[in-house]
Amino acid sequence: MVEWRNWDGLVPYAEALAAMEARVARIAAGTAPEAVWLLEHPPLYTAGTSARPEDLTDPDRFPVHVAGRGGQYTYHGPGQRVVYVMLDLNSRGRDIRRFVAALEAWVIAALAEFGVTGEIREGRVGVWVRRPDKAPNPDGTPREDKIAAIGVKLRRWVSFHGISINVEPDLSHFSGIVPCGIREHGVTSLVDLGLPVTLADLDLALRATFARAFPAQGLAAAP
Repeated sequence: MVEWRNWDGLVPYAEALAAMEARVARIAAGTAPEAVWLLEHPPLYTAGTSARPEDLTDPDRFPVHVAGRGGQYTYHGPGQRVVYVMLDLNSRGRDIRRFVAALEAWVIAALAEFGVTGEIREGRVGVWVRRPDKAPNPDGTPREDKIAAIGVKLRRWVSFHGISINVEPDLSHFSGIVPCGIREHGVTSLVDLGLPVTLADLDLALRATFARAFPAQGLAAAP
């Protein structure tokens, strides 16, 4: 069984990372069950393994942590649900692409609980929403904003890090970085889309849709 935990308050990043690494080691050793942790961090930036220095545009604004996960720079802060996903891919299938696709499918299913259509884009990891309420891009293509970021790492085929979904963060805090290295698109949240959704509401949606993407001892079938 997967053990779920909601952390209280704003959790320091270093504390969460140390606890996550310890839990991953125990899962790999067979002494602890898989886990999903739901939490919030104080305002901070994290740098993934592909982060480019020029994408940290305001380095003195918030603390910057080297995350060790895949991806580039991202922001965490109050009003954003961070989901640390610690699953054993030894038993679920050693397929990192399928695992990332399952994370994306899980986010999309959770967003659909609120009538939001999340989409994925080739070459852009994460989940996106179309913004017909905004002016189109200069080339005439529809505007799209990112609502969820994904960044993972594997150790002995046990996953850690995971996803972050914007519920009601201060979107101006994203201006200190180029989120995930993408300059031509913006960032949004459920509340920014006009939905009165709380973190607790999203937590219920995530729990309700988890098994669709991660059935017992497996991953969802590839689309």
